[in-house]
Amino acid sequence: MNHLTAIVGPTGVGKSRLALHLAQTFNGEIVSADSRQVYRYMNIGTAKPSPEELALAPHHLVNILDPDEDFSLAQYQVTAYQVIRDIQQRQKLPLLVGGSGLYIWAVLEGWQIPSVPPDLELRKSMEEKAVGGGAGELYRELMKVDPSAAQKIDQRNVRRMIRALEISRKTKVPFSQYRSKGAPDFKIFSIGLTVDRTELYRRIDMRVEEMIERGLVAEVEKLWNMGYHFNLPAMSGIGYRQIGMFLRGEVTLETAIAQIKFKTHRFVRNQYAWFRLKDRRIRWFEMLGTSDAEIEEALIQFWEN
Repeated sequence: MNHLTAIVGPTGVGKSRLALHLAQTFNGEIVSADSRQVYRYMNIGTAKPSPEELALAPHHLVNILDPDEDFSLAQYQVTAYQVIRDIQQRQKLPLLVGGSGLYIWAVLEGWQIPSVPPDLELRKSMEEKAVGGGAGELYRELMKVDPSAAQKIDQRNVRRMIRALEISRKTKVPFSQYRSKGAPDFKIFSIGLTVDRTELYRRIDMRVEEMIERGLVAEVEKLWNMGYHFNLPAMSGIGYRQIGMFLRGEVTLETAIAQIKFKTHRFVRNQYAWFRLKDRRIRWFEMLGTSDAEIEEALIQFWEN
């Protein structure tokens, strides 16, 4: 078998539930494409599958790193390919599941990613510049050395700007020139899940409230007490950053919760830029009017054809 099924879409739409169902139905194994679920101890804020769910079907690339360990896109891609091919060799169906557009398309399109080790000192200097109000200066530098990359990177995404500059400085080659593609030899069926934006925002807000009730504040405080500081990439994600601000006394809990909801809504809009409803490579399903059986049938028809 060289089949690969991807399940993509925005946060909160139901990708994990469908993946678990399909894994049990078609003898599959789940390969996470979530840039935060790779970290241990970060369970509630990443909406990580519960221990009971993890036991129902094999999950890969979940809980593989401590929050202070570096994990690049290139490392993810290499590891994901190794896992997918191993699943295929065992005659099972790999299900690539997640909402990280970078991770998903790096695998599906076979991006040629530069394997440049992180320069921690260089990153620290650029991060300090950004914190001191120099994010605009970093962006202007990126525009100068690699305008193509600059046009595709949100100025608020300091981490991606720094990585692009790091690669350009280290290799003397613009970051954007590495983005050639060499699609893997997989027969790919991509399932996209979507739902009305108002309904999606309602679900997200409910999920944020549930995270608070389940102990998100205690989870973040525990990570902080373990020595994982908020300047770590793992701790900069939505939820962890805002609760960190609350724990440091910078905002009220009510404000932190409101910011988590707002930031997640904005993140969803960014996800739809990665996974476009008009993209013909993705078979989209409206979750409010679609049964699991319909998706199963579409998958079977793809295999038969």
